[in-house]
Amino acid sequence: MEPCPFVFTPKDLAPLKPREKILAAAHRLFYTEGIRGTGVDRIIAEARVTKVTFYRQFSSKDALILAYLDDRHRLWMQAFKDAVRRHRSKPESIVPALQEWFACPSFRGCAFINALGELGGTSELVIRRVREHKQELLRFLESLVGETADGREVRCILTAMEGAIVQAAWGEPEPALESLRSLIGILASKPNSCAR
Repeated sequence: MEPCPFVFTPKDLAPLKPREKILAAAHRLFYTEGIRGTGVDRIIAEARVTKVTFYRQFSSKDALILAYLDDRHRLWMQAFKDAVRRHRSKPESIVPALQEWFACPSFRGCAFINALGELGGTSELVIRRVREHKQELLRFLESLVGETADGREVRCILTAMEGAIVQAAWGEPEPALESLRSLIGILASKPNSCAR
């Protein structure tokens, strides 16, 4: 079986530099166990670095959270774009690309929605990172549907994607993916539609 392209944590941390080890540990722990539920000591133990090394790389847990979100954004966007390309780079390619992600054993929903749920009320910087991630995703969807893109229609696709991600996180991806597939089909059938 092919490895999941949406897994961003190497199995062996030993060859990594200290900053990379810490970020890899943060990726795994923040994504699977939550940001609030994961303390700095746990990350230090998982990364197999000293406390001094941790604080040389990151001035605080908040600094690590922002670095994690920046890294997650870069890695996830690349994996998603690659998955869409594997499925012919058309609007309807969104559904099988999401299915690839949902099929990963480590899938726990959107790291940005999760971070917003945990920290959005307390961190303007987290809100900004989430907004930047979603704006870049929206720009990618606009490029995918072409120059005739209607901003409202593209936002509908993004909203349906978000719904599918949330439903997949609680174990029911198929109804949401079917709704997303139907929405894209309806948009594609409209004259001058962005999804044609």
